[in-house]
Amino acid sequence: MKIRKMLIGCLLIVVGVPVALIALGVAWMSFLNKTNGAIVSSGVKREYLLYVPLSYDRAKPAPLIISLHGAAGWAAQQKNVSGWNALADREGFIVVYPSGSGTPRIWSVDHGPGLARDVRFISELIDTLAASYNIDRARIYANGLSNGGGMTFVLSCTLSNRIAAFGMASAAHTLEWSWCTDRRPVPVIEFHGTADPIVPYGGGLPTSAFAPTKFDPNARPFPNMPAWAASWAQRNGCASQPADTTVAANVTRREYTGCANGASVVLYTLEGAGHQWPGGKQLPQWWVGPPSTAVDATKLMWQFFREHPLVSEGDTPGAKR
Repeated sequence: MKIRKMLIGCLLIVVGVPVALIALGVAWMSFLNKTNGAIVSSGVKREYLLYVPLSYDRAKPAPLIISLHGAAGWAAQQKNVSGWNALADREGFIVVYPSGSGTPRIWSVDHGPGLARDVRFISELIDTLAASYNIDRARIYANGLSNGGGMTFVLSCTLSNRIAAFGMASAAHTLEWSWCTDRRPVPVIEFHGTADPIVPYGGGLPTSAFAPTKFDPNARPFPNMPAWAASWAQRNGCASQPADTTVAANVTRREYTGCANGASVVLYTLEGAGHQWPGGKQLPQWWVGPPSTAVDATKLMWQFFREHPLVSEGDTPGAKR
């Protein structure tokens, strides 16, 4: 509720227009939130946007990609920003874009009761889709942008027995590592720009006057991203020294290997990039900073996911199926 109030307050202050116009804007965002499915979870109707490619064959188990929008975003926006559907057409996986709750829509990534409800929603959504489609239970993956990236971390700590690997772009990590009691090693790939004004790469509070946490006097600073990746690597039992590679102009790839169950950790650092989905549809630069077209986060996430099916006893870590 606090995050939601801050988002609305941010809109009021930044836009500087009458409340009636703000209400119209909220209504317009609701109109844009095109969904084609819904379930009742925790007694509340929860919506999602599902994409099943024409290449889907009921006789063959299909991977499932779960992609989570950012705070005040919506399912169709995440579809457009990430471009997962086009890749699904070529690779044959199913994509679902769940909607956060409330107005504006957010994912509950704090210590409140909303967190458990959101986790339950995602778990029940997996069950719902698996009942209607032939889902490969070893190839269910989650990813998210900003607040959706924060929710992806939550899922890595609560549904790692169901979701094989995780991807994040400009993730807003607000929970401390001590909260994450699920110690099962899980693979993760993350992308973060050094000029992110909403979730600073080096940690601390946002530098943008338009960031919602600017209006919260009790806001906790975001973690340093390389340190966060190192903590994840420690969680996975990886070798302490990562390998750094320059993969494109102003883009460095850091990988931790030698991890338990092959659960590697990869961090892409994008010099000069803002709070964007790399290679995806650009968000307003005045709000979130410069985009990056040097790499395609969606394609790289999928390559990473393909290499990391859910590992069970007797499986070979990283084996392709």
